[in-house]
Amino acid sequence: MKFKFAFALFPLIMLGTPIYAEIIDQNPCVQCLTTAKAELKTCLDGAISQEDKKSCMERQETCAKTCDNGECKIERAAQSGILSEALSATSRTPSE
Repeated sequence: MKFKFAFALFPLIMLGTPIYAEIIDQNPCVQCLTTAKAELKTCLDGAISQEDKKSCMERQETCAKTCDNGECKIERAAQSGILSEALSATSRTPSE
């Protein structure tokens, strides 16, 4: 019986993985940081001197801070709001 259940569950798990990956890819914070990394790689590929590479790293740090202060900050606030709502909903008693 357990084998049949596990066998039936396997396709659902396999279908759920791409959906979860798609949700992660749509995350604005992750997208912003990924773009910053891609820009760094492109910049480093074209860099000739050590000063150029240093400039690329500084630019990437600036982009990462911008992401962190923008999309990532918004996302963290939304997540903490969702989490606090869930916690407050579970802490309520049925009489409320």
